[in-house]
Amino acid sequence: MMELVNAIADGEKPDHLLFCELDPVLTVGRATPKDAVLDPALPVRQVSRGGKVTYHGPGQLVVYPLIFLQEGRRDLHAYLRALEEALIQTVGEFGLKGVRDSRNTGCWVDGKKIASIGVAVRRWVTYHGLALNVFTDLSRFQNFDPCGLEASLLTSLKNQLEFSPSIAQIQSQLQHKLNELLCS
Repeated sequence: MMELVNAIADGEKPDHLLFCELDPVLTVGRATPKDAVLDPALPVRQVSRGGKVTYHGPGQLVVYPLIFLQEGRRDLHAYLRALEEALIQTVGEFGLKGVRDSRNTGCWVDGKKIASIGVAVRRWVTYHGLALNVFTDLSRFQNFDPCGLEASLLTSLKNQLEFSPSIAQIQSQLQHKLNELLCS
């Protein structure tokens, strides 16, 4: 990812939106306390994004927007709000009312966190990004405090809708919203 970030910063490559589902892993951001309790059954990766510890795995759509923030758009708070807005609009396409929480970056539905955001910026190119729980196994969040929250505060599209849209359906909607909000 860093090679691509550098190539974008050097003007050799255009902006990218990378979408994936990851194998089960805990990622530990810069704000994770040293004494955080982690699930010993899962691999742990230290990453350079902000935020605390979270789980990534099957049924979760992870997006890495690699976007060069042009002069006049170098406002990281506005960038985070744009990511949240893309998530809010995406879950809205499936009939859910997504909202922001003033204390916790991400997207919330009915008082539960459905998507997490953790970003980093190098040479004004964004990297890392967001994770939207589509049909994620939420029990994986039980052995640690995801993003510093109680595990019971996490949800998924499947739990909220009582059915699960496909990852491809969600990716299509989210890609459209991210392109509209970040790449225009």
